[in-house]
Amino acid sequence: MGVQKRHIAKTITWRLVGTIDTILLSWLISGDPTTGLKIGFAEVVTKMILYYFHEKAWYNFKIENSNKRHIVKTVTWRFVGTMDTMLLAWIISGDSIVGLQIGFTEVITKMLLYYFHERVWYRVNYGLDKRNRAKKWRRTS
Repeated sequence: MGVQKRHIAKTITWRLVGTIDTILLSWLISGDPTTGLKIGFAEVVTKMILYYFHEKAWYNFKIENSNKRHIVKTVTWRFVGTMDTMLLAWIISGDSIVGLQIGFTEVITKMLLYYFHERVWYRVNYGLDKRNRAKKWRRTS
């Protein structure tokens, strides 16, 4: 259950960061704050579901090098996230070009934000009982 709590916590924190970025980018690109809010809030549901399953799948991958792991994980998530954003932005704005512009801009901003989000969470032990026990054992030895 501890790992599941971690996946949920990471899902929520990333969605907060991601939604704020999407709202701002969508507003700037569409020129309409309402469109930005609609796209951002529509993503809350779709992205949380997609992120949870992405996180769950990545838990089983054994890439020991943390930098390599974070980079590969960033790229796979960005592909899924960008496709979702472009589709939602196109549907909500009614303009495929706006959807593409938001999606392509988001590739850069979200990859940077996601990489740093992963680096922070890599240092957090929440939900990692094995890692927590190992640290306690090393401190008492």
